[in-house]
Amino acid sequence: MLQWGILGLGSIARSFAEGLKDAKDARLVAVGSRDHDKAEAFGAQFDAPHRHDSYQALVSDPEVDAIYVATPHPFHKEHCLLALKARKPVLCEKPFTLNAAEAEEVVEMARSQKIFLMEGMWSRFFPLMTQLRELLKAGEIGRVRMVEADFGFRAGFDPKSRLFDPHLGGGALLDVGVYVVSLASMLLGTPDIGTIGGMIGAGLAG
Repeated sequence: MLQWGILGLGSIARSFAEGLKDAKDARLVAVGSRDHDKAEAFGAQFDAPHRHDSYQALVSDPEVDAIYVATPHPFHKEHCLLALKARKPVLCEKPFTLNAAEAEEVVEMARSQKIFLMEGMWSRFFPLMTQLRELLKAGEIGRVRMVEADFGFRAGFDPKSRLFDPHLGGGALLDVGVYVVSLASMLLGTPDIGTIGGMIGAGLAG
């Protein structure tokens, strides 16, 4: 039985906690928030016996086997590193980090400690995506040469919202664009950075 701790208790944390109810080999044992009352209320709602009012206390909890990082985008690097330094495996809500430099730092820490680390890109685990990968592996679709995809939703404009505030990682790319980028990389493989750079350069020159 894998015993989970949730770091950050917003709406996505609630979705994760709901999902754990259906997992036969996992359960929620601890939650962490900087707000004591919030931790108590969340823990009571989802029957988490350990309710911490600091993230450090959560990752230090000996009853916790793995940490789900559910804080806003700009804090993913900090909180992933916090959990990894406590030698706890990490599932981090998408987007993994704000940029490649942050991602490299977190991945390097996980590799050096030999600790499991993963981005919570749930769309890759849809049954439809599993079937798609099987069809591609069997060669039934043929070679994929191009991917065209779009994904979005309507949101009322609030400059202080995490969806729009650049200081909170606001913007469509990090919030929903990562889904189509993930799909493209799943179907086409890891991009050749040199080729992409050359294409961009040629476009600018043209």
